[in-house]
Amino acid sequence: MGSEQTISMMQIFAILRKHIKMILGTTLVVTFAVAFVTFFVMSPKYSATTELLVNRKLSADMQSAQFQQTQADVQMINTYKDIITSPTVLKDVNKEVSNYPGYPGSMGALKSSISVSSEQNSQVFSVTAKASDPNTAAEIANLTAKVFKKKVVKIMSINNVSIVSQASINKSPVSPRKKLNLLAGIIVGLILGVGMAFIREITDRTVSSVDFLTNELGLTNLGIVSEIDQSEVKKRVFHKTKLHGNGNAGLTPQTSQRRV
Repeated sequence: MGSEQTISMMQIFAILRKHIKMILGTTLVVTFAVAFVTFFVMSPKYSATTELLVNRKLSADMQSAQFQQTQADVQMINTYKDIITSPTVLKDVNKEVSNYPGYPGSMGALKSSISVSSEQNSQVFSVTAKASDPNTAAEIANLTAKVFKKKVVKIMSINNVSIVSQASINKSPVSPRKKLNLLAGIIVGLILGVGMAFIREITDRTVSSVDFLTNELGLTNLGIVSEIDQSEVKKRVFHKTKLHGNGNAGLTPQTSQRRV
């Protein structure tokens, strides 16, 4: 079993070494393609995040129910996530930012650019907006939080949402992740190149060794006929012609004189 595994590994390395140029070429082509798309096609995206707090104000006689109320507010966040990305809120936000640079393009795209997240058992949740302009990303996040805070009072008849921190402008793009894309291009190129090398080796029916004929097929080796390249044939013919020409070089002047 060990020897078979060793032979198998040797064959694998032999195939890789045989097609190393194709593997490297494929890797370079894929990497350059990914780099072109990353640097010249994909638009950079910026994100901004605002945080909101869900905390209902209780009267003095309800302080004993503080824990139960806190748990209820935490559970309420799941409902608030759906309300934030609903047309009730985004319609007003979309109207305000439709003329901003880097505007996503439609209310559907605006919804896709907004994400809501929260930590487990936390009364604070975050609203993050992405856009191709950092100022617009911050404006979308802040407007979404502002409109939601106003709308939720009418929708839920509860005033328990407050804005903890507003979104600030972040001029460092969050996508595309250039280094990660290039690394992915190299890995994909290598995998593709190796795969093509093995496919070519499997589909190649050319007999390249005498051992295959004698050991695998059980045939008798009668000899080896070497293949001579066409350029080598011309070279040999030219060489022989030149030798014969030099041997008759002494007769050439006499022949020329007779003709004159």
